[in-house]
Amino acid sequence: IPGYGDSPPVEMVATAQGRRTFLDHVLQELGMQRPVLISPSMSGCFALPFLLAHGDRLAGFVPIAPVGTKDYTAEQYRRVQTPTLILYGDRDTRLAPQALQNLQHLPEHRVAVLPGAGHACYLDKPEDFHRALLGFLRQLK
Repeated sequence: IPGYGDSPPVEMVATAQGRRTFLDHVLQELGMQRPVLISPSMSGCFALPFLLAHGDRLAGFVPIAPVGTKDYTAEQYRRVQTPTLILYGDRDTRLAPQALQNLQHLPEHRVAVLPGAGHACYLDKPEDFHRALLGFLRQLK
């Protein structure tokens, strides 16, 4: 994510609109047609603005305890028709419950909880994570 770690700060991503535009540009540059967007943790500040504005351009959305879910209303989430797999580890007791509380307003969602996994559930329980992800991907049109 620009501005984190050793990367220099990028003015473009200072606002939600800028982050949405940045992600849109990345997807266009990669030639992605209806990708499934997987959004763990801090990437939520990019993925959520994109989802709410351009969810129809995604084949699916997989939020993994993303940040920023409280920045949007239940009504905004209800307008999104993107198939969604809300995925998190049951040991993530801080961010995951808040994300679930907000994201459950997405009408086309299902939930997968990985027992014994923390915030980085894909690292803690990679086989369970991949099983849940692949099951979701197989159900997409």
